[in-house]
Amino acid sequence: MKLIKQYKNIIFAVGILTLVSCSHEDQPKESFLNFTPKVKTDLDRWIDKNYIDPYNISVQYEWNQNVVEGNRFLYPPAIDKVQPALEIIKKIWIDSYTTIGGKDFVKIIAPRDFVLVGGVNVNPDDVSNTLGLAEGGKRISLFQVDYVDKKDRESVTEFIHTIQHEYVHILNQTKTFDVEAWAKITPKDYSSDPFSITDRQAHELGFISAYARSNYTEDFAETAAIILLNSEVEYEALLASITNPAAVEALKKKEALVVQYYRDAFNIDFYALRDEAQKNTTDVLND
Repeated sequence: MKLIKQYKNIIFAVGILTLVSCSHEDQPKESFLNFTPKVKTDLDRWIDKNYIDPYNISVQYEWNQNVVEGNRFLYPPAIDKVQPALEIIKKIWIDSYTTIGGKDFVKIIAPRDFVLVGGVNVNPDDVSNTLGLAEGGKRISLFQVDYVDKKDRESVTEFIHTIQHEYVHILNQTKTFDVEAWAKITPKDYSSDPFSITDRQAHELGFISAYARSNYTEDFAETAAIILLNSEVEYEALLASITNPAAVEALKKKEALVVQYYRDAFNIDFYALRDEAQKNTTDVLND
């Protein structure tokens, strides 16, 4: 009992010495954390006016390692590339859906955050690139922003392809499409390695692109997105270039399901949406 009491006294004494020692150390006089609000630039104010205020969509263009994959060689976009990229998205995606779907459509159903990345997101297979990612319907990451050329139709189309595709996924998360009917059209040719064939070869199997062979949901999103990216004449030319009649029939069945989905789920005329997107694409190129 005495031994235990002695130990307690020693511990108590050490505690007092520690407190005395600490009291003599220099104490920090101010926080090292910076709570100064960021000074908004002209770009920030433009984003507020065109994205945050009307649609509650934020845009991250400065580097944030917490919202990108750490095992990829990625970097933030050049500042002078940010607004042109956002202008493309607003004109072709937001304005088109707003005109055809109603002024509140994008306000209600939209990602709440865009992450812009300057460089190419090369996949581990070294064959393909990831152009965009949709995370739970709340955030869309867009890559290759530094390479977008507003005066080049192919460049604009490739870039807007990403948002059109990912937005279809967000719509599907809101209201699902008829997966059972879709699965019956080309049931045998889906693949875990979709890029083992070219887009042209995929067309002959009844898929709008090689990537569409990944699974039903990617097939639906690709079909809808690529129809939106092409005029009626361009899409008919694509179908006419396919030599396999069964493949053409499969693509027409998929197109019909997309049109039905937009009509039944959202009361949207899909062909009117396509035409509006085409008109707005031309406006972007001529701006």
